[in-house]
Amino acid sequence: MRVVLATFGSLGDIHPVIALGLELQRRGHHAAIVTSEYHRERILATGLGFHFSAPDLRPDDKALIRATMDERRGPEAIVRFMLQHLPQMYADYERAIDADGGADLLITSDLAYAGPILAEKTGINWASQVLSPLSFLSAYDESVLPPIPWLWRLKGLGPRAYGKILGLAKHAARRLAAPVAEFRTTLGLAPRPDPFFDDKHSPSLVLAMFSRLLGQPRPDWPRQTVVTGFAFYDGDAEVPSPGLRAFIAAGEPPIVFTLGSAAVFDPGSFFIESARAAVAMGRRAVLIGAPDLAALPPPDQHVGVFEYAPFSQVFPRAAAIVHQGGSGTTGQAMRAGRPMLIVPYAHDQPDNAYRAKKLGISATVSRSEYRASRVARELGRLLDDKAVGARAQEVGDAVAQENGAAAAADAIERTFSSRENFRLKAEATS
Repeated sequence: MRVVLATFGSLGDIHPVIALGLELQRRGHHAAIVTSEYHRERILATGLGFHFSAPDLRPDDKALIRATMDERRGPEAIVRFMLQHLPQMYADYERAIDADGGADLLITSDLAYAGPILAEKTGINWASQVLSPLSFLSAYDESVLPPIPWLWRLKGLGPRAYGKILGLAKHAARRLAAPVAEFRTTLGLAPRPDPFFDDKHSPSLVLAMFSRLLGQPRPDWPRQTVVTGFAFYDGDAEVPSPGLRAFIAAGEPPIVFTLGSAAVFDPGSFFIESARAAVAMGRRAVLIGAPDLAALPPPDQHVGVFEYAPFSQVFPRAAAIVHQGGSGTTGQAMRAGRPMLIVPYAHDQPDNAYRAKKLGISATVSRSEYRASRVARELGRLLDDKAVGARAQEVGDAVAQENGAAAAADAIERTFSSRENFRLKAEATS
């Protein structure tokens, strides 16, 4: 099969798609990723194909990241930004599926709004993928919806009543969908009622690329959903820098503080307060991220400051991990088997934080309350609680057994290989 994978975002969004693409190529399929120009070199270095698509969603665009990382208004900001580019995105996707003799399968992510429209218009085989349970907004889950963070408390009303309340939230989101309806009209397609929730899921296959420990299948999920487990890709960051390796080896396991690959461009006082918390605790710390040097404290023998480091290599060597709760960072932290403190910024991060806390492996501090004294107290409780440490290791052992890329590729082959064989036979006899 020739497969085109459409996605947008930071490394937490790109890495699982790279992992899936590489697994498909290992099995003899041809895989190419269509996404922002920002990721071209990273993707081509893996040996996968690359096609650019509007918009060039850049995690280092500080103004955009600041707008989209607002906990309440961030989701609306990113939707509006993406839909400004919907016609060009569609044209770029059409070019991608027509390239190299034509694609047999299109796989789309949450922000790839042109993908479902293209699949409907062209009839190409289509699968969709999501990276967090929040994407399903289930009436059977205590989902933390960023614009309405208290809504999960109403789950106690039961799935019937709670589902109706969630339905109202979905309906409210449709006010942003006018550009989708208008563009569909230009293609001769009828409007769809729910482009941001139900209609983004493929009727053939939905890949839920996260651990069942975060989200078990629910009765109102699409029945064609396959929970694959996390799909990890670490090939572009094989080893930590010599300076980081030396710092880690020089003493007790440090507390690792990071904001992933997007929120790190809008850190606020996160790194300053983190260093102060470590000093107050008398613990060593590693700060990872912050390309803006003004956001970083000066390094010393107890606080190591590094612009980038491979999470898969650093997290297992930590005493605890403090992060923003993005899907990729959360998966890496869970696999490392270490307690974590999550300071969610926006999007699925508050929901991921809530689910990790329910697992018994983390605590949460809101961004507005992230101060050294509070952070030190929460980390002290986590590190002193042997039950949390044991549970974190148990979770780590379970996640280490997951192979989300292989499980997703299995599901793709089961669902679409027979269709591809039929197409090839039809072409051979025509």
